[in-house]
Amino acid sequence: MSVTFGAAYARAYDALYEEKDYESECDLLLGFLRDGDGEVHRILDLGCGTGSHALVLGKRGIDVVGVDRSADMINVARQKAAEMPADHRPSFVVADIGELRLAERFDVVLMMFAVLGYQRTNEEVSKALATARAHLDAGGLLAFDVWYGPAVLSEGPSQRIKLVETDAKRIIRVASSNLDTRNHLCTVDYRLWALEGARLAEEVTESHPMRFFFPLELELFLDQAGFSLLRLGGFPDFYADPNQSTWNALALAQAL
Repeated sequence: MSVTFGAAYARAYDALYEEKDYESECDLLLGFLRDGDGEVHRILDLGCGTGSHALVLGKRGIDVVGVDRSADMINVARQKAAEMPADHRPSFVVADIGELRLAERFDVVLMMFAVLGYQRTNEEVSKALATARAHLDAGGLLAFDVWYGPAVLSEGPSQRIKLVETDAKRIIRVASSNLDTRNHLCTVDYRLWALEGARLAEEVTESHPMRFFFPLELELFLDQAGFSLLRLGGFPDFYADPNQSTWNALALAQAL
């Protein structure tokens, strides 16, 4: 298997997720983040990928720093940001979120699109949350979404096929998954083909082991990292409680 989010996958990423409504997700995030003191000036976006959340937030006048360990994903993010006015343009950093330490503080830290799930071991989860806490003052907020364990076990993984057509290419992606219940992992194996007319332009194989989480487990991790869990809701329906059919859950926590 190749590295996670390599160059070819990064080039196809935005096309594969063109239906994802980043504007609405940012509406939701800013809605409950501003329920506190009403001000969100600076956001640290951990695991920012190609920067789609960061760019939406930047356009709304928020100072955003995006971080991702994939240099290829960050390259795409920077290319997209270059088209924005300089005063609204996020900055992007290539780094492992478990090791990152910026000499800065933020009002909010985000880990969206199941970024915490890419931290597979207890140590990796703890280090990612420690990074979030290190960049917040007491009272600062952390928001992240995860695969919700009860739903993952209830529904189980399945094979999925996705076809996306752009002006230049036709992209086919096949995803198959396997569960490791002992380690709370659902490994998704991706095969991707990019076609230019009848010519195979690129072929990619990547394996993405994803950790899924349970409510008390999250509370414990957050407590150990210096956070209090304020709410665990469905995603995108944050104000509904997650259940055995809610694959994605959204957590809001506050730094102690």
